[in-house]
Amino acid sequence: KQLAEFNAEEKDLLESISALKAAITVLSKHHGGSTGGFLQMPKTHMLGVAATLQNELTKHASLLEGVLTPTERKAAALFVQQPTDYFDAAPTFKQSYAPQSGEIFGILRQMLETFESNLSASQKEELANQQAYGELKAAKEDEIKAGQAQIDSKTGELADTDEKNAQAKVDVDDTKASLSADEQFLSMLKEKCSMADKEWEERQKTRQLEMEAVSQALAVLSGDDAHDLFTRTFNPSFLQSSSSSDASKDFRASASQVLAAVAAKYSNPKLGALAYQVKLDAFTRVKKAIDDMVAQLLKEKDDEIKHKDFCTDEFHQNQLQTEKKDREEQDLTATIEDLSMKIEGLAKAIEELKGEIAEMQVQLKRAGEDRELQNKEFQSTVADQRETQKLLTSALQFLKDFYHKKTAFIQKQEPVGPPPPAGFETYKNNAGSGGVIQLIQQIISDAKAMEAEAIRSEEDAQKAYEDFVKDTNASIEAKSKDIVEKSEVKARAEGELVETKEAKEAVILELEQLSNYNAQLHQSCDFVLKNFDLRQTARDEEIEALRQAKAILSGAKFDNFLQRS
Repeated sequence: KQLAEFNAEEKDLLESISALKAAITVLSKHHGGSTGGFLQMPKTHMLGVAATLQNELTKHASLLEGVLTPTERKAAALFVQQPTDYFDAAPTFKQSYAPQSGEIFGILRQMLETFESNLSASQKEELANQQAYGELKAAKEDEIKAGQAQIDSKTGELADTDEKNAQAKVDVDDTKASLSADEQFLSMLKEKCSMADKEWEERQKTRQLEMEAVSQALAVLSGDDAHDLFTRTFNPSFLQSSSSSDASKDFRASASQVLAAVAAKYSNPKLGALAYQVKLDAFTRVKKAIDDMVAQLLKEKDDEIKHKDFCTDEFHQNQLQTEKKDREEQDLTATIEDLSMKIEGLAKAIEELKGEIAEMQVQLKRAGEDRELQNKEFQSTVADQRETQKLLTSALQFLKDFYHKKTAFIQKQEPVGPPPPAGFETYKNNAGSGGVIQLIQQIISDAKAMEAEAIRSEEDAQKAYEDFVKDTNASIEAKSKDIVEKSEVKARAEGELVETKEAKEAVILELEQLSNYNAQLHQSCDFVLKNFDLRQTARDEEIEALRQAKAILSGAKFDNFLQRS
C-alpha cells in the first residue's frame, strides 16, 4: 500500500516537474531585460503556461500552502485569468523598473524547486522505508524459518512417539497374550500338582500302612514262639542242634542270594556287602543292618522327593523372575532411547534458539550503528540548512534595507525666479532586484522545508529504530525464556536418564544372578529330574529286596519269593 502511494505521488510530482520545466523553458526563451519581451511570445504559448500554472496550483494546493506569499498567489491568479493581457497593463511608479514577467518566472521556479525538494524527500523516505522493510522482512523470515524448523522437529518427534506408542501397544498385546498363556499354564500346573499331591498323599498313606503291616507281620514272625513253631512244623525229624545249624545256614544263603542279585542289578556296593555279611553274621545283627538300610533308603527317597519338588518350584520361580526382569529391561531400554532422543532434541532446539538470539543481537548492533550514522547525517544536514538560512537571511536583509528604504531625495518647492538648470533624473531601483529578493526568499523557504523534512525523516527513522529494538528485545526475551524452560526440561530428562540407566544396570545384574542361579539349579537338579522315576523304582526294589531278605532270615520260604519275583 505504501509503495503504491509512493509510486502515485512520484509519478504525479514527475509530471508536475516536467510541466513546470517546460513552462519555464518557454518563458525563459522570451524573457529578457526589456519590458516588452513577452510581446513577441505566441498567444498559444502564453495560454499553455497559464494552463500549466493553474493546473499545478489546483493539484498541489496543500503542498504549495506556505510556500507562495499572498502577493504571489494574487499575481498568479491574475496571470491565469488574463494571460495575454497580463503583461500589457501599464506599470505603476514602483513597477516601472521591474517587469511583471520576472514575477511569474520566479513563481514558476519556486514551484519547481518545491516539487523537486518534495520529490527528493519522498524518495529518501521511500528508500529508508524499503530498507527498514527489508530488515524487518529478513528478521521475520528468520523467525518463520526457526518456527518451521521447530515444527518439523516436533512433527518428527511426534511421529517417533506415535511409532513407539504403536509398538508399545503391540508389546502390551503380546505381553497380555503371554500372561494369559502363563496363567493358563499355571492353572493347569496347579491342577496337576494338586492331583499329584493328592495321589502322593494316598501313595504315602498306603505305603505307610503297608510298612506298618509288614512291620507287624515281621514282629509276629520274628518272635521266639513263631520260630519254635516253624521249627517244629517244618522240621519234625531234625531236632538236633546240627540240623538247626544247617537250616540257619540255608536261610542265610537264600537271603544272601536275594541281596546279591539286587546288588548286582543296580550296582549297589552296600547291598553287596550286606549280602556277604548275611552269610557270616547271626540273624539279629543282619536284621538290624537290614532295618537300618531300609530306613536309610526311605529317608533318601523322601529327601529326593523333596529335592525334586524344590527343583521344580525353583525352576518355575526362576523362569517367572527372568521373564519379569526381561520385560523390565526392555521397558527401561525403550525409556532410555526416548529420553536420549528427547535430550538430543532439546539440546538442538536450545542451540538453535541461542543462534537466533545471537543473530538478533547482531542485527540490533548493526541497526544501532546505522541509526548513529543516520543521526550524524541528520545533524550535519540540519546544521548546513540552518547555516544557509542564516547567511541568506543576512544577505536578504541587506538588500531589503537598500531597496525598500524611502528615497532620500524629497521633492522641494521650486524657488522664485528663473528655473534652475536640469539635474539628474529620478533614481530608480534595478529592475531585477525583485527577482533576486524572491529567489533568495525561495531558497530560504526551501532550506526551511528541507530542514523540516529532515526532522520528520529523523523522527520517523528514530521511531522505526525504537520499534525494531522493542520487537527484537521482546523476541530475545521470549526465546531466552524458552531456553530456560527447555534447559529445565533437559535437566530433568538427564536426571531421569541417569536413574533409568542405574535401574537398567540393576536389572541386568539381577538377570545375571538369576542366570547364575539357573545354572546352579541345572547342576543340582538335572540328574535328579532326569533319573527321578528310575531312581525311585530302583530304590523301591532295593527296599523290597531287603525286606525279602529279612523275611527269609525270619523263616519264610525262598521259593515263594522267587515265584513272586
